[in-house]
Amino acid sequence: MRANSALAGAVLVAAATLSGCALAPPLKIPDVPTAAAYKEAGPWIAAQPEDGLPRGDWWKEYRDPELDALQTQLIEHSPDLAAALARYDEAKAYADQTRSGLFPSLALGADTERDGLSNMRPLRPAASANNYNSFTVGVQANYELDLWGRIRNEVTAARAQAQAYQADLESARLSLQAQLADDYIELRGLDQQIALLNETVNAYEKALALTQARHAGGIAAGLDVARAQTQLDTSRSLAEQTLAQRAVSEHAIAALIGESASEFSIAPRLTALALPQVPAGVPSTLVQRRPDIAAAQRRIAASNANVGVARAAFFPSVTLSAALGYQSTQAGSWITAPNALWSIGPSLLLSLFDAGKRKAQVAQAQAALDESGSQYRGVVLTAFQQVEDSLALTHHYRIAATEEHSAVTAAKRSLDLSLTEYREGAASYLDVVTSQTVTLQTELTALDLDTRELRASVQLIRALGGGWTATQSPNS
Repeated sequence: MRANSALAGAVLVAAATLSGCALAPPLKIPDVPTAAAYKEAGPWIAAQPEDGLPRGDWWKEYRDPELDALQTQLIEHSPDLAAALARYDEAKAYADQTRSGLFPSLALGADTERDGLSNMRPLRPAASANNYNSFTVGVQANYELDLWGRIRNEVTAARAQAQAYQADLESARLSLQAQLADDYIELRGLDQQIALLNETVNAYEKALALTQARHAGGIAAGLDVARAQTQLDTSRSLAEQTLAQRAVSEHAIAALIGESASEFSIAPRLTALALPQVPAGVPSTLVQRRPDIAAAQRRIAASNANVGVARAAFFPSVTLSAALGYQSTQAGSWITAPNALWSIGPSLLLSLFDAGKRKAQVAQAQAALDESGSQYRGVVLTAFQQVEDSLALTHHYRIAATEEHSAVTAAKRSLDLSLTEYREGAASYLDVVTSQTVTLQTELTALDLDTRELRASVQLIRALGGGWTATQSPNS
């Protein structure tokens, strides 16, 4: 017993001495080339992930109560968001499982059996009974000494993975919110186009009636009537095509918020959405809040810890075990001091030859770490690209929309003049048709550019990791 106690004590001393050993390499986040400022607009500084900052209800900047209500439904009923939450809960539970390895395990066991000995058993005692009962009950404790940091690195890796899935959850939330806002803006843009096309149909019907009356009076040729009819039918076709696009957008919104497309509808409305005023000098904290960057960085941490787990396999594992219980051949009064049994002592296991398995496992873990680093660089570079793209789109769409609205004014003036001259016989109906076509096209393009600008603002907010507050503005 003293020898066992001495051995156990020696192992505990070794554990205290080596408990600081960690075989994971120092965590190093790959460098990513960054510019001093955005190419399109705003300052830029190198960022660290701070995805825990509150994003706020950024969609309220569009000042649309119906969009606010849809966003609430999205959070409560989105199946994609529920799946992302389940993945995070799964990763968090796994992290809790690995953490249990830092503590001893305790098990209670009991068995009762009837045994029979073979008459041919080697070295069988001469006086032993052929048949006997065995009753056993006891507890057993096991504790693996984490001398090489294997368990601690497993815990670190699992915790980092759970944090990565938490960031994935935030990324999914932001992505779905942005997708809903984008689909809603597109739907409202289509509402405006449908209203315009309906007005155009009414105007073309009047133009057709005018040509028919002039033709009946012998003033206009039948060709004018045919051209007017063509314009009317084309505008009606465009209206139906736009209604089809609106239906698809409406169905997409239903799927996002967890509703059946067959029972979901949004009433048409022509109220224009407000264009959010994104700060021109975007603070670096906005990019820091991108959850996908944080998730990529935390997966590097997990892969780094897994290298330490793989390296620990080259060293022996030491486990302390202890058991205490009772055993007897008698069913009655068998839990007594004379029937007590116990054992205590360490065990050591070291693999001497595995045909290169452990070396390959280390190489695999190192390759996974390299992959995580490359993926991180890709995520960050993509984030820079998305911000630059969105800044460029919002800027140039604004200029294009201004120019197109000016073109609409000119086209309407041209159409009015051509109609007046046609009534007076100073112009052919071909001039009217040409003016009608140009006017309709410029009006549709102007509405489309307004919608694109709003949609680009959604993508800019998404690229920046969410909304912002007044205190985050560089001018506050």
